[in-house]
Amino acid sequence: MFDLLLRRARLVDDTVCDIAIKDGKIAALGEINDPAVKTVDLQGECYVSAGWIDSHVHCYPESPIYHDQPDSIGIATGVTTVIDAGSTGADDIDDFYTLTRDAATEVYALLNISRVGLIAQNELANMANIDSEAVKQAVKRHPDFIVGLKARMSSSVVGDNGITPLERAKAMQQENGDLPLMVHIGNNPPDLDEIAERLTAGDIITHCYNGKPNRILTPGGELRASVTRAIQRGVRLDVGHGTASLSFAVAKRAISLGILPHTISSDIYCRNRINGPVYSLANVMSKFLAIGMSLPQVIDCVTTNAADGLNLKTKGRLQPGLDADLTLFTLQRQPTLLVDAENDSLQAEKLLVPLAAVRAGKGYMTEQGSAEHVFDF
Repeated sequence: MFDLLLRRARLVDDTVCDIAIKDGKIAALGEINDPAVKTVDLQGECYVSAGWIDSHVHCYPESPIYHDQPDSIGIATGVTTVIDAGSTGADDIDDFYTLTRDAATEVYALLNISRVGLIAQNELANMANIDSEAVKQAVKRHPDFIVGLKARMSSSVVGDNGITPLERAKAMQQENGDLPLMVHIGNNPPDLDEIAERLTAGDIITHCYNGKPNRILTPGGELRASVTRAIQRGVRLDVGHGTASLSFAVAKRAISLGILPHTISSDIYCRNRINGPVYSLANVMSKFLAIGMSLPQVIDCVTTNAADGLNLKTKGRLQPGLDADLTLFTLQRQPTLLVDAENDSLQAEKLLVPLAAVRAGKGYMTEQGSAEHVFDF
């Protein structure tokens, strides 16, 4: 007998099927007649995808700058897995790991190459903080929690050190089994061309559609040659919306050139969750629907692509044997004016509304779903 059976779930390709769950794993898909302890009939009206993965968040509650609770940005908003992008370094990763064990949301970490993490905005200005042995020991202690490294390569972070922290990050990457490296881009120096030329297959450029002078587009609106070469080498683009890192104008132009994001992430923490312009991963996803990406493209960016980019082999797909992490949502016709990090607006006709999530086989209502009393898990 299955633990949970979702009947008549609508997939993002608009096909309808049943999804059976047992022992925290997806057990079967298709037309299922076997009994289950709990059955929820979605009547073909509710979309179900693999659980949404937010590849760039900040959810270390003890961080003095960018902090939040994992479940406030995760399961409460339909997101089953979050990856904290560098809030902690080697000095506080143990504490962060311990805190995440109580969360319903699955939490992973990109380890900041600075051992002090984000205790200040300029964590890479002091080269003494970039301690390769401390990184190696942290990865050794938490091989299933640390899924990559994070280097914030903008002028306010690196101070007078220029490109050197990135060169150190690439060396650390090689020393630790070629973990994915996420690189934050912002104001220069260092210049984006210097950064892009040093990145290799599997590395991730986050804040890829920021509107700052050091952006991926030339003044003429074309993609920088260095970024073109990086993408051709297998470098991945991540949205990382955040408080200051998404420009509708840049995103629309890049997407019109065929430069789509590999992953859509929020760069969310308490302040931009409560006061905007981020609010939630679903809100960020709705912005890319409004820009012109299709629903399957947007969902791939928070499921398959996100799992592949961070080597989360048991997540990101509706497939028997993988983790029973699911997001249940609707595409609601609701004309809304959405705002980017530049305070520019974009008219959206439809919004993604997460109603519930299943994490390791257990069902949770989201904040929006609870308000509508949609499902009885």
